Amino acid sequence: MGFTLPTEVERRPVAVIGAGTLGRRIALMFATRGGVVRIYDKSGPAGEAAKTYVEQHVDEVAARVEGGGPGRGGRVEVTDDLAEALAGAWLTVEAVPERLDLKKSVFADLDAGAEPDAILASNSSSYPTSQFIDRVAHPERVVNMHFYMPPVQNAVDLMSDGRTDPAVLAFLKEELPRYGVFPFEAHKESTGFIFNRIWAAIKRESLEVVAEGVSTPQDVDRMWEINMGTPAGPFRMMDHVGLDVVLDIEEHYAAELPGLPAAPRELLRRYVDAGHLGVKTGRGFYADYPA
Repeated sequence: MGFTLPTEVERRPVAVIGAGTLGRRIALMFATRGGVVRIYDKSGPAGEAAKTYVEQHVDEVAARVEGGGPGRGGRVEVTDDLAEALAGAWLTVEAVPERLDLKKSVFADLDAGAEPDAILASNSSSYPTSQFIDRVAHPERVVNMHFYMPPVQNAVDLMSDGRTDPAVLAFLKEELPRYGVFPFEAHKESTGFIFNRIWAAIKRESLEVVAEGVSTPQDVDRMWEINMGTPAGPFRMMDHVGLDVVLDIEEHYAAELPGLPAAPRELLRRYVDAGHLGVKTGRGFYADYPA
């Protein structure tokens, strides 16, 4: 079945479902060209924190986007009413936790409530959208659109659910760079998409080295910074993502590939069970984050 692509996207909102670490950063990028971005979250404090984050950074980031500039940033709205969030939106980006049953439920609701020409995208970092469209009536408009850590890491994976209209992928490849993010298509279904598959191997071996007692998170990171010339190493980056999210992703990889070593997940689980999730709790592999 074909899909009628959205029109007048410059005048229509983007809806982001989930106000967490990545949800608010995705909202920030779509606010860089003016207009309205709506963040939906059932948690009022999370929604307000996301709104504050976008408002604090949008003018600075908009100035770095081609065609943007000071004062060109858009407006962010927060709601706990899904129908309100979806009204008029040309694009909806799901950014909820990595739970398959939750994503199935969310996409059923999005498909039922979104505008007929709205594209429904998932920011899932490990699940292909083919796994949660069984209750979706229009899978031709569903696509993986996986962000990394904008506004610093601005590559985006695009991947079909197996039934996505090719015109949707072509449209997003043209449209997304206008918001300062740059799409790359995975040409076949791939758990972890493109870059994440490579990154997963790096962080898993980093965790294994620490779990075995060979080194420490701080030394691994410092060696990485020296050798790779980057400002942060794997453990600092995992703290920024959230160790609960990293563990969810690793559990998913392990379910698909039973031969993966268990020690990296056991190490992560000790931190998660202690409530040390990284930046969002003030402590993870490092303890120098503001509370």
